[in-house]
Amino acid sequence: MIMEKKGLSHTAYGGIKGEDYVPYVATKEALPELTVVSIIVGCLFAIIFGAANTYLGLKLGMTVAAGIPAAILATSVFRRATGNRILEANMIQSMASMGESLAGGLIFIIPAIILLKQQLTLFTIVVTALLGGLLGIIFVVPVRKYLIVEEHGRLVYPEAMAASEVLVSGTAGGEGLKTMIAGLLAGTIFKFFGGAFKLWNEEPSWAIKGKDFNSSFSLSASAALMGVGYIVGIEIASYMLAGALVSWFALVPLIKFIAPNLALSLSPVKYIGAGAVAAGGLISIIKAMPTIVKSFKSAVSGISAKGGQKRTDIDVPITWVIAGAIVVFILTWLMPNLRGNIIASILIVICSFFFAIVSSRLVGLIGTSNNPISGMTIASLLVIASVLKATNHIGDGGMFIAIIAGTLVCVSAAIAGGAAQSLKTTYIMGGTPKRLEIGMYAAVAASSAAIGGIILMLDKVYTIGSEAIGAPQANMMTMIVKGIFDSQIPWVLVIVGVTFAVMCELMKIPVLPFALGLYLPMGLSTGVFVGGALRWLLDRKYKKDETDLKAKTETGTLLASGLIAGEAITGIVIALLALFKWDGPVGFGTKILTTVTGSPWTSALIVLILCAWFYNKVVSNKSNTKVSTGKPNAKA
Repeated sequence: MIMEKKGLSHTAYGGIKGEDYVPYVATKEALPELTVVSIIVGCLFAIIFGAANTYLGLKLGMTVAAGIPAAILATSVFRRATGNRILEANMIQSMASMGESLAGGLIFIIPAIILLKQQLTLFTIVVTALLGGLLGIIFVVPVRKYLIVEEHGRLVYPEAMAASEVLVSGTAGGEGLKTMIAGLLAGTIFKFFGGAFKLWNEEPSWAIKGKDFNSSFSLSASAALMGVGYIVGIEIASYMLAGALVSWFALVPLIKFIAPNLALSLSPVKYIGAGAVAAGGLISIIKAMPTIVKSFKSAVSGISAKGGQKRTDIDVPITWVIAGAIVVFILTWLMPNLRGNIIASILIVICSFFFAIVSSRLVGLIGTSNNPISGMTIASLLVIASVLKATNHIGDGGMFIAIIAGTLVCVSAAIAGGAAQSLKTTYIMGGTPKRLEIGMYAAVAASSAAIGGIILMLDKVYTIGSEAIGAPQANMMTMIVKGIFDSQIPWVLVIVGVTFAVMCELMKIPVLPFALGLYLPMGLSTGVFVGGALRWLLDRKYKKDETDLKAKTETGTLLASGLIAGEAITGIVIALLALFKWDGPVGFGTKILTTVTGSPWTSALIVLILCAWFYNKVVSNKSNTKVSTGKPNAKA
């Protein structure tokens, strides 16, 4: 049994070196983790969340994060169990998130094979999922210590911290749990009235037009984004907003002014943003390479170690990482789908390693829900398809190889982001990375056939690409691949994005947050900025009293975590209601007073009310707790 605790230490969010952090469960305490119960329940949750997200993603063009809802369910599973089962609960939520990540990685691109009028089999989907999932997990291992331990306090991993708060609050109870529930209820109510009842527009925008100027300002009316912004802080939020402002108030009007009749398969800023994200990732890897090499050497030197390592430092052996990469290379080379194309196999391993690291770092900035997997997939497809075309692999055969290779990279990037988030939670909780890595791959294996079966079933019943199952992301990837093979990709826009990334680095501006602002819809960046601004206001109010500041920050962090959890769970419910076409009050706001419910100013007012409630809730909190979450020091 572990000593009863009220909540996470303030050092969980930074303020000390990562190696000095004392986890919630001390390393000297032995608790169950990778058990028969956690494996069975974790695999079951992975299948459920993976299947649900496959259906939702192909039909509605959206997926919902699984980690936080799964953490709530996992704590419920063990609520009445004897002993402390918090590490088992963490294992379950981590495995569940693999189902959601794998679904996103597959549905983003592999249905493009169907859209290209070629044959897609369950065997192809399962093998692609297993190989891409393996790369995604093992490629996080060499950089885990760097991203999660050495960057502790600089990379916040907001959703991982929210999951940690859920696990701790659900186990410990008390005032922390009450605060978390208050945020959860607020997030649930906010999402239901906005997302289900449509009493306000969740994506309000204001058109800004002039004689030679045409753009718009948008804001995501999202409780979850506000929560993420509060956790990551004003600095990261400001860089994202800066990228969004450059994109929508400089690049979009400029392109429209210079080339008003430009016709592309994607918005021009998507190409620019994809170039910036790819270049920003490369710059980050180059800067971190000395530390990565050091971590790699440390892992190699520790292969023969007989003991003495804390469990929180134990990953799968680095020999497994090397062997796994070699096995994937050989198997993809021998895969009938790649037709013995050694170039494609080499590109798969290289691009997967690169974007696995990029994804793992981006999740540390903005969480998995906002991880731009599509941007990384676009960037990888630009490289893979261009090289295949240059080596005379053209026509339908070349496009098929490009889609399979791109799917492997997309799956590895999606899985890597989910794995990094779960490893951060495990680091905070005091779990064993090696056990988690094994458990996560078991979840990938368990959910791959279910996800593949649903993709094929939906195509058989509705036809993928039809109005019923639009598969918007896969359609986008199909257009990109065709554009490359037909020489219609605007490479100059990609180069512009790369140039922006280099400019940011030379000006000592964090590249990836700025690149995210360029690529993502503007509303996401402004939504995060609202939360960051709230954090800044509260920090200023209590900056003269360190004790008060820590207590208020704890309240705010728990509320923000609750908002994220509430919206995530409600998003699942709303999506299910939409799938089953339950009329009831769904969409009620689109039938009454549409001039009010559809007005962007109504949405802005509602967001302001939520901010006021949040601010007042933090200020009025009278907790004298000595255990506080402190102030995240989020930097890219």
